[in-house]
Amino acid sequence: MSSLWLDVTTYAEGGRTVVAAHGEIDVDTEDTLRLGLREALDRSITGLDLDLSAVDFCDCSGLRVLTQLRQQALEHGKTLVLQAASPAVERLLTMTGTRCLFTTADSEDSRRDGGSALGAPESRRPASSNGSQRATTDLRTEVEQLRRAMVTRPVIDLARGVLMASFHLSPEDAWGVLVSVSQRTNTKLYRVAEGVLGSVDGHPLCEHMRQQLAAAVAAASPDGGTQLPPVDRAHPPDS
Repeated sequence: MSSLWLDVTTYAEGGRTVVAAHGEIDVDTEDTLRLGLREALDRSITGLDLDLSAVDFCDCSGLRVLTQLRQQALEHGKTLVLQAASPAVERLLTMTGTRCLFTTADSEDSRRDGGSALGAPESRRPASSNGSQRATTDLRTEVEQLRRAMVTRPVIDLARGVLMASFHLSPEDAWGVLVSVSQRTNTKLYRVAEGVLGSVDGHPLCEHMRQQLAAAVAAASPDGGTQLPPVDRAHPPDS
C-alpha cells in the first residue's frame, strides 16, 4: 500500500483559478490531481495557475496529467500556467523539456525577476483591460514552443515507435519508459530518444542507460522487455 498522499486546493482569482497541490504525485495519487485540475478548469474563465511549490515528489504520472490537462485547456481556449514549482517538479519538467509548455511570457518575466506571479504585487499583474496584449504574448510563446518541438519531437516520436514495436507497448507506456529513463539517468528526454534510435543503427547504449531502459521496459511491457539494445562498454555510465 502506497504511503504517498496529495492534497489539492483551489480558489478563484479574477478570471483564473489557482490550483495548489501539497504532497507527492505518482501513479497512486495522479487521479486526485487529475480530478482537481478538471473541476478547476471547468469553473475557470481563462484557465488555471498552478502552485506546485509544496509537491515533494513528482514522476511521469504527474507529467502525464499536466500535459493532458494542458491539451484540454487549449481545446477550450484556456491556458494551464505553472506559476510556482518545487525542485522535484522543476527537475522533471527540465529533464523532459516540457517546462516551456506551462509558461507564458508574463510568468517567465516574473521568474526572471526572482518572484512568483502568485505572490507578485497587484501593480505588477496585468490589468484585465490589457487582454489583447497578453493574448499576443501568449501566441508568441506558443510559436516558440512549436519551434522547439519541431526540433526534438520527431526524434522522440520515432523512439516511441521503436519501443512500441519492439516491446508491444502502448503509446502512453512508451512515453512513460522514455520519461523514466530520462529521470533516472539525468539525461534530456530527446537525448534518451536519440540513444534508442542509435541502438537500432548499431550504436550501443552505455551500460547505465541500458540498465534503466531494461527496468522501465520490464515494468511496462507484458513481454518483460527481454530483447534490449546491446551495451556500449567503451563509454562509462552517465554521471
